[in-house]
Amino acid sequence: MMLLFDIALVAGLLTLAVHVVREPDERSAIIAFLAFGLLLGLAWIRLAAPDVALTEIAIGGGGTGILLLRAEAAVRGRGKHEESVTRPGKLAIAVGCAAISAGLGLAVLSFASPAPTLAPAAAEGLSATGLGNPVTAVLLAYRALDTLLEKVVVLLALIGVWSLAPDAAWGGVPAVRSGEIPQPLAYLARILPPFGVVIGVYMFWVGADAPGGTFQAGTVLAAMWLLVMLAGLRSPPETAGLPLRLALAGGPILFLAIAFLGFAFADGFLAYPKALAKPLILAIEAALTLSVAAALAMLVAGPARRAPTR
Repeated sequence: MMLLFDIALVAGLLTLAVHVVREPDERSAIIAFLAFGLLLGLAWIRLAAPDVALTEIAIGGGGTGILLLRAEAAVRGRGKHEESVTRPGKLAIAVGCAAISAGLGLAVLSFASPAPTLAPAAAEGLSATGLGNPVTAVLLAYRALDTLLEKVVVLLALIGVWSLAPDAAWGGVPAVRSGEIPQPLAYLARILPPFGVVIGVYMFWVGADAPGGTFQAGTVLAAMWLLVMLAGLRSPPETAGLPLRLALAGGPILFLAIAFLGFAFADGFLAYPKALAKPLILAIEAALTLSVAAALAMLVAGPARRAPTR
């Protein structure tokens, strides 16, 4: 029975992928992409990777999909341009993509059986971190430098978006809403945020010992903030505002500070004292959750559109 389900899941993923590529209408393609992200999350669940599934649904499908919808709305009405890629060019691209896919498939099938793994070594050192979730241990202890750089990249991406603002609007307020607010949106903006905040905090807290974590929690909190701003219940913050910039930079700064303290109190850079490993990791994750939430919300909000009022 599960084999039939897996076959149907793979068929659905392939069908949606082809539809996303071939659909001429941008909005329809983006909606199909959102559905693809949800199905892909289900595929990761079937592969016993719930952490990856949550990240895919929250970031790959949800966050990226919202950014694409925002971009589509911004360029809508500017007119269609003739496609510069010819039919032979499209065919060459399709053949190249198929060849890459086939090569990746052959590489996966050629793995040794059983496949080489560092899971036993990771599980053996798990007690030193005080964490119950090996994925969180990998992200915040074993491969902490990669995680730190990922958060810095998100912050740099936001700086790039803000840099698109005209000089006169620098430091102003992003225009995240326009026109009359639909009644259902205003209603949801009053009902959903309390539940969303609780779910976001829960996903952050449980991430130490179960599937969850910073990116997933930050995405939920960003969605709730955007919902409130879109409904007009709260104004977007000024991009030059100190509270916003502290929220954005606070996570990476705390992460970096604790990393350098490892020279004095542990074995070196990004090392944690054994007795304080879990509290320090939770502190880093809490600060990073706020930074991720603020960065994702402001990425969707886009650059400032008007000068700040003085």
